[in-house]
Amino acid sequence: MSPFKLAAILCFILNTQALPVFSQDLPDTVKQALNQNGIPESAASIYIHEINTTNPIIAFNSDKPMNPASVMKLITTFAGLELLGPAFTWKTEIYTNGVLKEGKLQGDLIIKGYGDPRLNLENFWLLIRRLYQKGLHEITGDLILDNSYFNISIENPAAFDNKPYRSYNTPPEAHLVNYRATELRIIPKPENNSARIIINPQTEFITLNNNLKLTKSKCIEWRDTLDTIIDVDTENNHHATVTLNGDYPIACGEKSLLLSLHNSQTYTLGLFKKLWKQQGGVFNGKVRTGIAPDEKLPYEIHQSPPLTEIIRDINKYSNNTAARQLYLTLGTVSGNKPATLNKSNNAVRQWLKSKELASPEFEIENGSGLSRNERISTRHLGKLLLKAFQSSVMPEFVSSLPILAVDGTMKKRLTGTDVTGRAHIKTGSLNGVKAMAGYILDKSGKRMAIIFLVNHINSSKAQFAMDKLLQWVYQRP
Repeated sequence: MSPFKLAAILCFILNTQALPVFSQDLPDTVKQALNQNGIPESAASIYIHEINTTNPIIAFNSDKPMNPASVMKLITTFAGLELLGPAFTWKTEIYTNGVLKEGKLQGDLIIKGYGDPRLNLENFWLLIRRLYQKGLHEITGDLILDNSYFNISIENPAAFDNKPYRSYNTPPEAHLVNYRATELRIIPKPENNSARIIINPQTEFITLNNNLKLTKSKCIEWRDTLDTIIDVDTENNHHATVTLNGDYPIACGEKSLLLSLHNSQTYTLGLFKKLWKQQGGVFNGKVRTGIAPDEKLPYEIHQSPPLTEIIRDINKYSNNTAARQLYLTLGTVSGNKPATLNKSNNAVRQWLKSKELASPEFEIENGSGLSRNERISTRHLGKLLLKAFQSSVMPEFVSSLPILAVDGTMKKRLTGTDVTGRAHIKTGSLNGVKAMAGYILDKSGKRMAIIFLVNHINSSKAQFAMDKLLQWVYQRP
């Protein structure tokens, strides 16, 4: 045998040995963790694939359709970056319907929404401030809200988990201020054995009864220790009375309870009146829905922050409502308005097909993961993560994911370990579902796409096994 042939054979052997070893089995530490927490292996699905290699390292139950919970947001945000572009912004238009003279509008003020997920308290305040600075000081008519850009059915916020006032159940709307969220900030006062509660925003449509008692117990599932009674008077401008009973552990420190107490009309009216008065404006009207005039130019236009910032909220903090706002917007990419869920579904499926990522098990309902019907396999999701890493929007996409032991929903995971800061991981959880997906850098500097989904009654205990998998991938030879 010639020296050249021998060298070629040796080179082939060395390169073959360097390839990742494909496995359909689980690492022992992961097996043990699942077993210790009463989770059968059949309820778990794992896919691990090194970037720029041909075969996966582990593909365990990887073709099984699974509910991914909030990990589904990876599909929505990656599609958003590619279809809309990282610099995409949403607009909110203000129209005057009447005669504006010497700062006085003889008529109505119209707000037309286009689905802005970041029209929060600060940005809504800036918008109102610009209106006043522009010369509008008094409104004699009503406040009209135009939600026509989204054509979606009215949802029952209690339908998902019978918790209609939890802020994560707030449905999408074309005009949505601050996700209609009311923050109850609880501040323990041990010196007089009481708890102070700050309401933000505090409007005329909220009354609070604070009956909390401080305790010295451990801070575990503090929300469950509260007896929250909510009474909404739908016949009296949707005025809400919130009564907080029960115990609050001093060890919890300051915490915030986010509630969605009002519909959009009541929430916007209360906030607008409060902020408009602070500017020195005059308004004594009511609120109603309507349509902005096509023939008129807007009096003022507010632009949201770019999509790059929006998806950081969606992925790092698992913002369901913002994800749903983005998902509906995807259906308008081709100029086909108004937005509908069906149009968004078609747009996402066509985009997946264009990237050779179509899969028969894939089911998407609202793009947020807050669903019992959404399904995807870990292999499908793994291939999507590999594609995303080769995409021109890869830096924006990866940087939107929580950093292990650093921020977002991964801030308290594996802190002070070798894997701190070495993974970007999106998490997800529902009753019966625990999920994680993203990227991890192992100790030799190789980057992996990693997905771990669990669908089981004991899924809430699966975090230990997921942490073991992250550590195994980092340490593997």
